[in-house]
Amino acid sequence: MTTVSNDLQIMGVMNITPDSFSDGGKYFSTSGVNIPQAIDSAAEMVEEGAHWLDVGGESTRPGAAKVSVQEELDRVIPVIEALNTRFDAAISVDTSQPQVIVAAAKAGASMVNDVRALQVEGALEAAVQGNLSVCLMHMQGNPQNMQDKPAYTSVIEEVERFLTDRAKVVLAAGIPANRICLDPGFGFGKSLEHNLQMVINLPRFKALGYPLLVGFSRKSMIGAITGREVEDREIGTALLNFVALQKGASIFRVHNVAAAVDMLKTWRSLEGIQ
Repeated sequence: MTTVSNDLQIMGVMNITPDSFSDGGKYFSTSGVNIPQAIDSAAEMVEEGAHWLDVGGESTRPGAAKVSVQEELDRVIPVIEALNTRFDAAISVDTSQPQVIVAAAKAGASMVNDVRALQVEGALEAAVQGNLSVCLMHMQGNPQNMQDKPAYTSVIEEVERFLTDRAKVVLAAGIPANRICLDPGFGFGKSLEHNLQMVINLPRFKALGYPLLVGFSRKSMIGAITGREVEDREIGTALLNFVALQKGASIFRVHNVAAAVDMLKTWRSLEGIQ
């Protein structure tokens, strides 16, 4: 069993998909999933300092097409099995489907990182069965429509209430508090203004009492601010992660592990922690 904590941690993103917004297609060849490429990328992330490897087989970018459960299984399970036998970093599976959760737990995953917060029928039971830690994220709508004019009466209060309610449900199902973390869901059914409000109000989410995971890496909110294309958003990513760190976030989900590790090292040096 792997618990979650408020220790500062880096989660490296591994999207085993052909269409994710940043690394889509990276782990595919003409014969299917490129396991050697996935192993090489994971090795680089672990060497750079990743504590978690987050493996997902469904793109959840705005407008992404749905993926069958079997396709998701075919993408992620061989990768999780390969990584589990080679690296000490913990593995999380980025999925909402109970069948994938069960199979990933058997393959060596320690956490389910779910953009739907275990609301798909059977998902919560699968996480309990697999003895997994969980990351519960807020999303308004679904990937196919979530950016079609997202609207809130109060984005902070609504996200806060949703995360509180989902954490209570998970606790009641038997998953202890030390295996729960929360993700406000930056870019998932939020406008730029909503996202910025959530950054400023991260202490509100931290006050819910669980470790806080943030995922800013290369997202469109950075493009909207800077005008930069996906591959040129590392400075914006690092700055948002640094602000989130100061406001209580402890897990940083990123594509560029080295940059995130450098950010933490610099902060620790300035704070006199090391």
